[in-house]
Amino acid sequence: MNTRSRVRTGALALSLALLAAACTSGGSGGVKGTPGAAGLRDPYFPKQGNGGYDVRHYALTLSYDPASGRLDGRAEITAEATQDLSAFNLDLAGLTVRDATVDGAPAAVNRAGNELTLRPGEEIDDGAEFRAVIRYSGRPETVTDSDGSKEGWLKTADGALALGQPNGSMAWFPGNHHPSDKAAYDVTVTVPAGLTALSNGVRTAERKEADGRTTSVWHTAEPMASYLAMLAIGRFDTTTATLPGKARVPVLSAVDPQVAAKTAALRARVPEILEWEAENFGPYPFAAAGVVVERDGDVGYALETQTRPVFPAGSFDTGTLVHELAHQWYGDSVTPATWADLWLNEGFATYAQWLYEEDFAHTPAERSFAKAYEDEDAWAYSPAKPPGAEDLFGAPVYQRGAMVLHRIRQEVGDDTFFEILAGWPAKHRNATASTEDFIAYVDAMTDEDLTDVWDVWLYGDGKPPRPAGSSD
Repeated sequence: MNTRSRVRTGALALSLALLAAACTSGGSGGVKGTPGAAGLRDPYFPKQGNGGYDVRHYALTLSYDPASGRLDGRAEITAEATQDLSAFNLDLAGLTVRDATVDGAPAAVNRAGNELTLRPGEEIDDGAEFRAVIRYSGRPETVTDSDGSKEGWLKTADGALALGQPNGSMAWFPGNHHPSDKAAYDVTVTVPAGLTALSNGVRTAERKEADGRTTSVWHTAEPMASYLAMLAIGRFDTTTATLPGKARVPVLSAVDPQVAAKTAALRARVPEILEWEAENFGPYPFAAAGVVVERDGDVGYALETQTRPVFPAGSFDTGTLVHELAHQWYGDSVTPATWADLWLNEGFATYAQWLYEEDFAHTPAERSFAKAYEDEDAWAYSPAKPPGAEDLFGAPVYQRGAMVLHRIRQEVGDDTFFEILAGWPAKHRNATASTEDFIAYVDAMTDEDLTDVWDVWLYGDGKPPRPAGSSD
């Protein structure tokens, strides 16, 4: 090797060393950011959600044509970085991304399955607020869950219905689709003449466009998990009312005209049932309320979408209405930290049905407990540890979850139990909470030893002996 070659080699080594130092330094111009995680490792949906940021607000501007099935969307996402970010992911199923910007500058876009990766031109500092805008279009997908139910974008005879538990919201807008990341929403929807678009929260505007289409604007101020976002497009009859009390919460309910007559009486009782629930669970937690009732062929289940639950007409009965409205406190206002905590939603909502029957149907909760105890399906697994995602909505989560609450009532007495019932959603209002949080909260509310409730009834395997003194 000649001298000239050694000089070139030494110069190259020095250049590489300086570059490495620049890349690892925290100084100006140094590369310090890393990509946010593509998934939050939820115990049942490990790829759901994304790391590195918290969403503060979604502004969705949508246009839908039922004839072609085409959705055009613009999602403006305001978020705060929780690390130095060189790139970050959003969940999006199907649809075609036209372009994206971050803080007004073009961002590189990459798709891999349901993962949409944005790489901004400049890194985002930890703690910085940023705004991503994604323009997209296409025919949204219907998602089939592991238990066979349909969600995502459901085409109906006169429009569409968008529902998101547990994965479907990614079928119609990009986002951080895990219940732990709640945000405020503004949804603007334009639909053909003669159709109505309904979403969560308060309708702040409705206008006719020059081409005859109708645009509706909906505002949800309180943080909402994306699986609770909904969109209903079609022909609806609407009614309005107001909840009693100082807040004067507006109640807007909508129904497909074909099932309007047979559901009218129960729809009129929504304010009354919410008032009863507020007496037991604490003040109603949101700025709007109501229901959407569809034809049976449009959706196969009821869902507690925030402020405005959705029902097929065949499931629109008093018990189901009490259940889904109770979710406004248990599941919507205080939301599970992971899907393993779903029993906190369903156990409470099922127990709300037991309480309603206790007050109005002369059926003590003790009798409902006894009936659930005899249901062998309820003992298939622990409500806090379903074996798989397909088991999340099984009888143990609902019925045995409610039995756990009744066992707490039996141990601590009615006075303390009803304090727990109202205090839990008050403590975690507009936030998320885990099973561990609930156990700690209840244990702090009583001097009773609840080890048996937690170890045997909540987490235990198999059917325990019926509690002494318990009868139907």
